[in-house]
Amino acid sequence: MSLTLILMRHAKSSWDDPALTDFDRPLNARGKKSAKAIGNWLRDQKYLPDHILCSSSVRTRETLKGLQLDAGTEFLEGLYHASEDGMLRILQNHGQGKTALMLGHNPGTAFLARRLLRTPPAHPKFSLYPTAATLVARFEEERWQDIDFGSGTARDFIVPRELTE
Repeated sequence: MSLTLILMRHAKSSWDDPALTDFDRPLNARGKKSAKAIGNWLRDQKYLPDHILCSSSVRTRETLKGLQLDAGTEFLEGLYHASEDGMLRILQNHGQGKTALMLGHNPGTAFLARRLLRTPPAHPKFSLYPTAATLVARFEEERWQDIDFGSGTARDFIVPRELTE
């Protein structure tokens, strides 16, 4: 058995209300469009999660809503601006099923993506990991607890501009 991780950064958020805390910032119109496009792409590619681990911030929740995926979800405060080490521990402790979606923030998401893979995908935006960027990685391990840095293989990587322009 192998495991698949869908690792996604939240979609583009709004800075329109300076009174909001960073945690409470919602998506802007482009972010909502991007989340919907990535959700459609995930369904078209048959990358459907069994379980979702999502930061509890407003913009990650709204990104998840826009994806329109049907899977058990854990909203975790620990994913809010988590480091790659913290995100790996969360994946090891909370990952379920054969395919998990982890939805978080940069820089942790970008750093985790780089460190999980044996070889990065040959995509010009991978090192930037822009908003709503999504990596699909395969692991030969049978349990999420056994996932470690350098053990994954990139199956796919996409940014929403490839789908919306």
